[in-house]
Amino acid sequence: MKSKKSVSLVLGSGGARGMAHIGVIEVLVERGYQISEISGSSVGALVGGIYAKGNLPEFKNWICDLGRVDVFGLMDFSFSGKGFIKGEKVFSELKKIVGECQFEDLNLPFYCNAVNYLEGKERIFDSGSLFAAIRASSSIPTLVQPAVIDSKEYIDGGVLNPLPMDLLKMANENLVVAVNLNALGESYVNPPKKDHDGNSLIKMPGWMKEYQKKMTSYFETEEKSSKNKNLGSLDLLNRSMELLHDRVSYLTLEKHPADLLIEISKKQASTMEFYRAAELVEIGRIKMTQALNKLENAAS
Repeated sequence: MKSKKSVSLVLGSGGARGMAHIGVIEVLVERGYQISEISGSSVGALVGGIYAKGNLPEFKNWICDLGRVDVFGLMDFSFSGKGFIKGEKVFSELKKIVGECQFEDLNLPFYCNAVNYLEGKERIFDSGSLFAAIRASSSIPTLVQPAVIDSKEYIDGGVLNPLPMDLLKMANENLVVAVNLNALGESYVNPPKKDHDGNSLIKMPGWMKEYQKKMTSYFETEEKSSKNKNLGSLDLLNRSMELLHDRVSYLTLEKHPADLLIEISKKQASTMEFYRAAELVEIGRIKMTQALNKLENAAS
């Protein structure tokens, strides 16, 4: 029989929408659920690994503190052809949060994936350097340059396995909770104006509006892209990847069903809208709260 309070958590890929993972984790813990293991892909690997390390509050403060985070400074643009961003600056900041940590030193079992694109093979990380694994799993194709480990190049784990249900090792014993960041439009939640404590969510500062305006030609929201019949090459690639992730995620769920599925709409935010982190955290909280209320009411 499965434990009602012990959770196997699966955190999917989906760029900035992955900040909803933070809210999901917060609510699970607040409601008395014990997260016994986590598997993650791409941003799911980032959030899941940082939680397993015990540094999620620090990461949340960093990503939500738009007043001090200089996004321009973190975007070390490159024209190498392997990615618009080298990734050295942003991952250098993340390394300060992750630290020099091995999988074996984590507070709970954690697994993530990345793809050796030359061999076309998925690699599962469950030992060795946590930061190296997160860096590899989070290397979004065309956006961030591939990570190099042992002379091999790795890209985003979501390319082959955006919702890594199959990485879990205790799924038969625990309540399996999966967070899909590539759900259909009906999962959309109107952006909340306040957080769960009643505080106003951080609004986009003026400099970020200018940044967003300049980047629009590269990273459009799902809604805008769907209305644009003449997509640019990068827009078209991003849209194609989203569709692929959507289909693969649901095929994965057919083979490895979740006891509780949290769905974050693709329309909620585009890949690069990390300035909306506080809002997305709250959306994760809302979705997780609704799901647990339904689950617990059905059991009572």
